[in-house]
This record gives sequence, C-alpha cells and structure tokens, in this order.
Amino acid sequence: MPRSFYVFLLFPFLFAACSQNNVTEDSSLGKYFDSAGVKGSFGLFDNGQGHFTIYNLPRFRDSAYQPAATFDILLSLIAIQTGVSKDDSALRQSFRAADDSGFVQLAPRIGKDTLKKWIDSLGYGTRYIAGDSFWHDNHLKITADEQLGLIKKLYFNQLPFFPRTQKMVLDMIPSENNANYQLHYKTALGVKEDGHAIAWVMGWVEENKHPYFFVVNLESAGPSVNASAGLSADPSTSALADPSADLRNKGVQIVRGVLGRLGFFNGTK
Repeated sequence: MPRSFYVFLLFPFLFAACSQNNVTEDSSLGKYFDSAGVKGSFGLFDNGQGHFTIYNLPRFRDSAYQPAATFDILLSLIAIQTGVSKDDSALRQSFRAADDSGFVQLAPRIGKDTLKKWIDSLGYGTRYIAGDSFWHDNHLKITADEQLGLIKKLYFNQLPFFPRTQKMVLDMIPSENNANYQLHYKTALGVKEDGHAIAWVMGWVEENKHPYFFVVNLESAGPSVNASAGLSADPSTSALADPSADLRNKGVQIVRGVLGRLGFFNGTK
C-alpha cells in the first residue's frame, strides 16, 4: 500500500544540492512488474505539486545501469549543438529507428574528446567512455533518478545547450496525442554483466498543460539469449529469437498500467 514520507531524494544531475521532497513510496505498483514477469522500478514526478511517486526506491535512486539507446537524447543534443548534425530529418530518423546503428556511426563524428567534455560537464552517470558504443557497455551507467532529471531539464529548456537545440531534440521524442493527454517516451534495451536484459522507458505525460515526468527501469528474470551469444551492443539489433526482445514492450505496458492506475489518460489531471 502507498505510504507517504519525506526523504532527501538526490537528483545529482538535476539539482545542485539536496532538497527535501515529498515522496510517496507505493509498493502496490509492484503488481505491474510481477504480471510482466520482471523486476524493476518506477518513478513519477508531478511538477506542479513537486511530488514524487516511487516504486522500489532503492533501485530507482541507487542502482545504475547502462543507458543504452536513451543515450541518443544526449548524443542528439551534442551533435546539433556542435554542428556535427545539420540535417534534422536524418537525425530524427535515426532517433526513432528500432536499432541504435545511426548513433553508433554518429558518435565517432562527434569525437570522444567532445563527448567526454559534455558528459563530464553535465555529470552524466558514471562519466565513463571507452569503445565505439560505450553507452551499451556496462561502464557508463546512470540511475533512474538521474534519467528523470535529464528528461525534466530537457522539457524545461534547462540544460546547457541552445534553446533551439533542446527544442529540436524534445520534438524528436515519439509521442501520441489526443484530446485527453499527450504521452511522450523514449525506450531502450541493453544487457547487464550477468546476461540479464534491461530496458528503459522514460518521458512525460501531459494533461491540461500539466507535465508529469516518469522513468521505468526493468530487468528480465533470466539471462538473455543475446548475452550467451556474446552480443555486447544493443540487443534490439539482433535477429535472434530472444524473449528479452519484448522487454521494451513490457516496459511500455507497465507505464500505461501504472499511469492508468494513478488516474491518467482521462484528461482530468
């Protein structure tokens, strides 16, 4: 059942210092993960009320995982800001592609020194860079609360990029819109050191012009077929018949289930 309390919830990427925030830890949301046969965490920030709803607070706040294709957000920002990518339509196509190959090719054009400079200045995750697709290894890692901070700052044009750059990337994030709500999210799929697949779903839902930011991190119950085949990059690029390939869809289903449980999608928030 939900229980409300006050806690110092750290967003190292979002806030310069700790602040006391109203947080509801809602263990009842675990049923959506259990039904999907996965474990994970969920976080929602009500920007208007400054209120957090969290499932599995220790994992959400303290456990870091490879960003996988969610790193496309930062790569896009850097590519546009530095002028490496001048073709918005081509970048948008890569951003929304089922695999991450476009960004694996983009990163060397940006250059590791430039990437390192931005990652360090932003304090992005563990700040580790090595290899050609380092956001798919298990050295560069980021927590769910840092992911929430990133998407919130991007929405409010608070990152150290030109406003036009942030607006372009924000508009690249896939969305669905109707009279009641707007739902925007980016998904990603990766593999942990132990071979378990992990997935991210991060974005925001907006009703009556009020944004609510969310991040879901989830993990498969067993090792991925891709991991046993030695795949270290984004598993979504593999044609292997792997049950973990459905993990992103499960993440989206969890998002929809939890948000519906919390009263979204009716235009009344």
